[in-house]
Amino acid sequence: MSTYKLTDFDAVIAISRRGSFRAAAPDVGMSTSALSNAISRLEEQLGVRLFNRTTRSVSLTEAGQRFIDQVSPALKDIHLALDTVRSQQDTPSGTLRINTFATAGREILSPLVLEFLRRFPEVRIDLVTEGNLVDIVADGFDFGVRSKSLVPADMIAIPLGPDRRYAVVASPAYFDTREPPRLPSDLLTHACVRTRLPNGAMFRWQFEADGQPVQVDVDGPITLDEASLARLAVLDSVGIGFFMESDVLDDIAAGRLLRVLDEWTPPLSPLCLYYPSRRNPPAAFRAFVELARELARSSRNR
Repeated sequence: MSTYKLTDFDAVIAISRRGSFRAAAPDVGMSTSALSNAISRLEEQLGVRLFNRTTRSVSLTEAGQRFIDQVSPALKDIHLALDTVRSQQDTPSGTLRINTFATAGREILSPLVLEFLRRFPEVRIDLVTEGNLVDIVADGFDFGVRSKSLVPADMIAIPLGPDRRYAVVASPAYFDTREPPRLPSDLLTHACVRTRLPNGAMFRWQFEADGQPVQVDVDGPITLDEASLARLAVLDSVGIGFFMESDVLDDIAAGRLLRVLDEWTPPLSPLCLYYPSRRNPPAAFRAFVELARELARSSRNR
């Protein structure tokens, strides 16, 4: 008699959702090879192939799609029952999955994520950073962290701090032979470190004048897609950079970078932790929400 593992069923759903074994592996806490072996064993037990595999793509077979359609509702009920049981535990444990973008990940890492791990060492955190917005429920995340303006209306949101701002900066050496820009349009005569968005488009630097948004399509010698790389280029005097203030605040304070166009960068909406309404959430989930609310209260009192 064949025995089946709940984790194998979760793996099938993760692969169908992600579209590849490599992308689904972190969702179920396996290596890509282990996940592939688990699915192969399951298919052998069932006597039917669930996925069509090529070197370039993975897709559900007709039998696989029927399997997903019938198993998914039952799995939701099973996980709800498990959550109900876990909610009775005194000590938070298990894994929490959080989706955010890289800059926000750097902002919340120390005050929220690492502080949570110090308080609750039996919990594991899986923090995924990506530029594109995702459906945290469909993609199997417990929480998302985004700017308040990007939080879906049907989610519960907890502001994690004050309003945020952009910062336009360059190294002192860069300005040794150049006049600092006084208007956003002056940037068109400067070398700038350009940023590519996840969809491939170039990011237009965003300013505000008299309540009206102003965008500048800058030019420069290098285009990057990650703020930490852009910061290194700006520190090396390649050009002017455009960052979230939190990414360069220490550099500004230490004099490694000089800030310009400060009056043209208005406040932005704060970061929010968000999540769907859940009945009987596990103890780890409740503890994380409470720490986020504690962080929000301390931010308001500063």
